[in-house]
Amino acid sequence: MLPNPTWRKSMADLRIQLSRLFGLFFLLFAMGHQQAQAASPLTRVLMTTGAFSEREGVVFVAQDQGFFRKYGLDGRFVHVRSGPVGMTALAAGESQFHVGSVTGATLGAIAEGSDAVFVAGLINKLTGTFMVGTKIKSPADLKGKALGVSSMSGGSWIFTMLALDHWGLEPKRDGITIRVVGDDSVRAQAIASEVIDGAQLGYMFSSVLKNKGYRALADLAQLPIPYQGTGVLVRRSFIAASPDTVEGVLKGLVEAIGFTQDPGNKPLVMKSLARGLRLPKVEDAAEGYQSLTNLYERRIYPNIEGLRNVIRLLGAGNEKIRRLKAEEMVDDRFVRKMEKEGRF
Repeated sequence: MLPNPTWRKSMADLRIQLSRLFGLFFLLFAMGHQQAQAASPLTRVLMTTGAFSEREGVVFVAQDQGFFRKYGLDGRFVHVRSGPVGMTALAAGESQFHVGSVTGATLGAIAEGSDAVFVAGLINKLTGTFMVGTKIKSPADLKGKALGVSSMSGGSWIFTMLALDHWGLEPKRDGITIRVVGDDSVRAQAIASEVIDGAQLGYMFSSVLKNKGYRALADLAQLPIPYQGTGVLVRRSFIAASPDTVEGVLKGLVEAIGFTQDPGNKPLVMKSLARGLRLPKVEDAAEGYQSLTNLYERRIYPNIEGLRNVIRLLGAGNEKIRRLKAEEMVDDRFVRKMEKEGRF
């Protein structure tokens, strides 16, 4: 017997309704899955820095453009008083990352048993300008003068000592006084008020003095001095416990570097710099922006030769630092993985 036409129509209608119901079910399931993913809490990550210059601009950009959030991270970037404070916070587990250069504080902490290592090198050279008073014409004129730093054995001190070493100058022999003055803005004011005769400054603060007629003795980035500049420090114990977090932070930073180096993003990068450095006007970040495009490297490998150079400098007066091995202060597994993935 052939099926009743009415029955066939009813079955067809039923199949259509079932198809629609299944389609609606899968749509609601997909939407619920997406909402559940969106509602997943971000992993909080605290990063510190003891520096206060355009060198940290890539972290400001990563925050503002959501590159950390892209990898499930709520990245908080905090400026602390100095590098030693940042390293202390890292050692105590109060922070997970420290963004800074190789300094006496870094080497001293590791020499005393800290398990901190460099997982990336964002800037692998000296940076900034060595600014001096108008009467100083050459490095030789620094003899008998007073130079300012932010702290003894900190980043600005290391920059200053490496520059003096490159110029064949030695503070004790040549009567050069090193004074702890403060961060870049304070050192710039100290030069202008003749409290000190010179100092290493970031490019933005250097430009302010240049406009007032003060002399730039050297752009330190142009000097052939091996150095591990701004890098990312993490404890080995944290790497073992949270490798995905470390990888996420580094991926966010690499994307921020690419974003920074794209000329089309200049207005947004300058805005991030102005905000991060608390500049009164976005236009004041122009000099810093210009320097950023040339300082960062997409291949963010730590600079082992730069580490050796500072071990040499500081190890002359410290046996524990002299025994450090640059290769043991680096963990580049994440950078190597990122390069294999074609991220740079």
